[in-house]
Amino acid sequence: MADSDSKLKSNSNVKRSEDFNEWYNQIVETADLCDKRYPVKGMNIWRPYGLKAMKNIDKLIHAEMEHTNHEEVMFPLLIPEGLFQKEADHIKGFGGEVYWVTHGGFNELDERLLLRPTSETAMYSIFPLWIRSHADLPLKTYQIVNTFRYETKMTRAFMRVREIHFFEAHTCHADFEDAEAQIKEDLDIMKSFFANLCMPYQANRRPDWDKFAGADYSIGIDCLMPSGRTLQMGSCHQYKTNFSKPYGITYEDVNGEQKFCHQTTYGMSERLLGGVIGMHSDDNGLMFPKLVAPIQVVIVPILFKGKEEPVLKACREVEAELSAAGIRVKFDERDITAGSKYYEWEQKGVCMRIEVGPRDVESGAVMTVRRDNRQKEVVKRAELVEQVNAILDAYDEVLWQCANGNLESNTHRANVIEAVEGKSGILELPWCGEEPCGLAVEERLDVSTLGIPTEEVAARIGGGEVCPVCGKPAVSWCRFARTY
Repeated sequence: MADSDSKLKSNSNVKRSEDFNEWYNQIVETADLCDKRYPVKGMNIWRPYGLKAMKNIDKLIHAEMEHTNHEEVMFPLLIPEGLFQKEADHIKGFGGEVYWVTHGGFNELDERLLLRPTSETAMYSIFPLWIRSHADLPLKTYQIVNTFRYETKMTRAFMRVREIHFFEAHTCHADFEDAEAQIKEDLDIMKSFFANLCMPYQANRRPDWDKFAGADYSIGIDCLMPSGRTLQMGSCHQYKTNFSKPYGITYEDVNGEQKFCHQTTYGMSERLLGGVIGMHSDDNGLMFPKLVAPIQVVIVPILFKGKEEPVLKACREVEAELSAAGIRVKFDERDITAGSKYYEWEQKGVCMRIEVGPRDVESGAVMTVRRDNRQKEVVKRAELVEQVNAILDAYDEVLWQCANGNLESNTHRANVIEAVEGKSGILELPWCGEEPCGLAVEERLDVSTLGIPTEEVAARIGGGEVCPVCGKPAVSWCRFARTY
């Protein structure tokens, strides 16, 4: 057996249902997504297969940004300390997570520099040079870069790291109403984007004690993992003029008056890949959605002595036909057993495989096998592209339905704390809106406050509900969960 085959088998002994964290660590390792042996903790090496998956996610982000008229930029990594200190709440929120640069060569710097933990302070020192009048608004920019945060908790590949592959959109608007419209557009983008990842989610307005540093309010995008814990997959923030005032981001309105811009941001990271892995994969390995999978279809020849050439020829023809149709396909010609190939590509989350043997060549057909349920189907060569696309669509639908079923069955709404004690998943309770009551629920249930649902129907109180902590009338429902 090849070394790669023995590696795959030796690292797949932990079940997801028994130990989600260890199962996750092993599945990332066996699929060769990253290498955690770099000598700086939390700064991992992207392996080719993992990087391809992340870049496929990036393509989806780029498409959404282009569709909504965001312009891509690329700002420098280093931020002068003076710029960072201009916004007091921001530096308070990030101060303990910053990597500092104190020397250039052998010379001590006159002013310390920091590796960006996020890019507000870097961008907002330049935006005043780009914005002069109302005609320059809205300004809608984004970048995909690496950010750095000194994470003190236990690191986990993709989910919690110190060097982060990061997407951030930054916008400037003439007034609060236009900035609010941008937040609504961000939520629409999320709906489309996460549908492509087959990931149902909940959008929650974070409580004030957990909003982003410098924000007026923050909305978190929370996905429920099979472990019963949530993972924040993205966030958007309404800044009002909290950054534009210290950084002097103004514009001249139609009456010739100078006014401060209102701003928003929208961010996501490589945690997206971690979420996809955790939500969809199983004890047999990864299950990538079709738009994330580095390889969507793998072709495996079924060879018999004396009949090799017709089978190999047919495989190459199938590969060329699918590739021409825009399907990411690989023809596995390695001299190892077909069973070893099945095992490896299941581990790596290839959506489906195509088997071609002598009988298939004679009948002008192929055998397709789905990754999710191993369902086999004979497909005529004349219908190949159409049927492969249909199978990939059906496969994605199953991923979505399974994940959505997990979210729905593990979201628990109750009027009293006792009714949700001991339950995992997302817990919904009436809330008076006061911080002490939210923190009291956190302490009693050992959970974090996700916040108020952004969906009006989910947040609306029917009447008569009271806060289970203080007994005052509830203003909304509030979501709580154990989190990663």
